[in-house]
Amino acid sequence: MFAATGLLALIFVEYLRPQEYFPVLLSVPLLHLATGLAVLGFAIDLRLGLARLRPAPHLVLTLLFFGWCLLTLTVRAPDQLLPRASALLIPLAIYLLVAHGIQSFRMLQALCGLILAICLVLSAIGVEQGLAPWGCHRVVYTMGQRVFQYDGRPCDGDADRNACEREGGEPGTDYVCERVGLLGTSSIHGRVRYRGTLQDPNELSLALGIALPFAFAFFDRRRSLTRLLLLVLTGGLVGACALLTESRGGQLVFLAVVAVYFVNRFGAWRGLAVGVLLVLPILVLGGRTGAEASTLERTEAWWIGLHLVAASPGFGVGTGQFLEHHFRTAHNSLILTAAELGLPGMLLWSSIAYVALKIPIQALRRADLAPVGRSWALALLASMAGLLVGSFFLSYAYKDVLWIYLGLTGVLYQAVKRHDPDFEVGFGVRDLGIVALGDLVLLIMLVGYTGLKLGW
Repeated sequence: MFAATGLLALIFVEYLRPQEYFPVLLSVPLLHLATGLAVLGFAIDLRLGLARLRPAPHLVLTLLFFGWCLLTLTVRAPDQLLPRASALLIPLAIYLLVAHGIQSFRMLQALCGLILAICLVLSAIGVEQGLAPWGCHRVVYTMGQRVFQYDGRPCDGDADRNACEREGGEPGTDYVCERVGLLGTSSIHGRVRYRGTLQDPNELSLALGIALPFAFAFFDRRRSLTRLLLLVLTGGLVGACALLTESRGGQLVFLAVVAVYFVNRFGAWRGLAVGVLLVLPILVLGGRTGAEASTLERTEAWWIGLHLVAASPGFGVGTGQFLEHHFRTAHNSLILTAAELGLPGMLLWSSIAYVALKIPIQALRRADLAPVGRSWALALLASMAGLLVGSFFLSYAYKDVLWIYLGLTGVLYQAVKRHDPDFEVGFGVRDLGIVALGDLVLLIMLVGYTGLKLGW
């Protein structure tokens, strides 16, 4: 399939961001070139009959969601419409291309294999960074982002920032003492991270954790020693990197992913017990200094978000406008969408996530599903479970990685439908009621939790 080449390039650029550490690539619009190549390839596939125009089950909901995002901007922040619309085009294009450009299990396996390989590289970079020596970094601002640049001087941990400024520092320049990673990366407050969309330790940990099921799927497809070693290596590196990011949400993602497999293998209670025992070292060792303060700040952000929902339940405050009302983002995708897009926007986002979970579940319920379909359906179910757990603690509603995985569930639908034309995944009034009730329960629980935590 010709679309696969562009999609693989798009995923590679989106995750690894080579233009950020190879200056010669800065002037090359890699993301746009890869997107254009994928679009051209899909057009060729359609022309040659290698692909069909078959809508993914969450396509209509996705178009409604992004349309609603633009409507909220038109109503609440019309001056932000053009820049925000440009930013929203990226996740929308990624979803559309992934969910419809790949329509076979073979290409699904290739795409997931690339993501797994990338995440292994990122995990290795994270582990190396977490064990690397400390160094003085200048704080500079590039395209509105705060960037750390290593200046070659050693230091002694995060508390040694003042020494970086005193001993050989440039007057008027801010410095931090952070671990010196590969490819010009650095830690933040000692927590490992990468670049681009993965420069936040929590988001790095989430992205790595939801790729772990692909190693399980490859082993399930062929139970060889090589693939067993790949699974063990992936689990070890991803788990170690989750520890070094010090992300509690990332550790819960790891637990959720592992739990899906053990529940599938041993049943609900025994599977959960085995899963918890296996990831117990990560949960025990994964805390960080200042966690209570971080929890309080996150709870305050939730409380602000819930107040914004109460003040404007219809259109919200507008896409991307949460930071105009609070210094910190919502740290919860449900609250973020409710606050920025109102209750209709939250319901649309939740419905898309619901359908993305329903696709692999419906596939696994089919008695005639081929083994290859069963392996990848279970993998994507585990990935989506981890992704939704992580999204509960992060403002992840518009993130590219989220829409890549939503697209992958669309690929699963396309591949199953190609072999079984009767396979359907619908979204009716009953489904909408389930989503609405679930959202209502979660909002009530969040109101109760934040109220108790902050003392009303």
